[in-house]
Amino acid sequence: MTRRELLAATAVCGGALWARAHWDRSRISAITDEIGADADDAASFAHQSGMLFVEVRDQPGSNRQYAAGREADMKADTAHLSNENIKISIVDASLLKFAWADQARWDRRAEDLQKALQCAQIMGADKLLVFAGARVPDPSSIFPRIADAIAEMAAEAEKQKVTLLLENDPDTSVATCADLAAVMKMAPSKFVGISWKPAPDGYSLLPKKRLLNVRVPAASLWPNRRESLNWKTILTELDKDGYSGRLTLETGRAGNKPIDAAREALDQLVHVVREVS
Repeated sequence: MTRRELLAATAVCGGALWARAHWDRSRISAITDEIGADADDAASFAHQSGMLFVEVRDQPGSNRQYAAGREADMKADTAHLSNENIKISIVDASLLKFAWADQARWDRRAEDLQKALQCAQIMGADKLLVFAGARVPDPSSIFPRIADAIAEMAAEAEKQKVTLLLENDPDTSVATCADLAAVMKMAPSKFVGISWKPAPDGYSLLPKKRLLNVRVPAASLWPNRRESLNWKTILTELDKDGYSGRLTLETGRAGNKPIDAAREALDQLVHVVREVS
């Protein structure tokens, strides 16, 4: 048996979700509070779906962020995931995701970071999401301030070997690929990377080596919708550029059956990936 045949046989026996080595099951992730009513449910969903990594934000079934919660809950829920051989790659503590005119929250940013870093250490994550403040009328005018704030945080994160991921979000002052590219030039630390939420254009502007996570909003997977994106093209370009990070499925928690919606979105993503394999 050749090496190629051996790898193919192993993938079939292991129930791999993906059709080629470039996009295997270790590359897909989801947010636990979107795939389970509690930590045990989320772990079961991830395991049954072939996931090896997840992202954490709120404790499933609650509106309490892990980073602001109790150590005992962090440890217990990490254990649920570990029992299914699932690791946590990213902690989303919504760092800097507020109006910076809110002086009390601005003054508390260092404290919030320390709590998030502690959470990452306890839960075994090596990445934290960070945002660029609530959107202002002229976002580019505060890019230097954004870069300075992130650089300040990165210096602390580096001490604990945790990477900050700046995410583009339409509600913040970094909403586009051009915004991301501009701020990343001003924040050159190797402990600052990108969590990219794909947009119709601008991918070519991104510093590819700093692209460490890719968001997959569920609504963008379905054809003939206003939010639809050409994921075949996106995945092909990522592959061509040597992207080695993960895809985080983002399904939301709306509706009566959010877990069913998450499962349908995952099936659609698998279908798209198989088409480009």
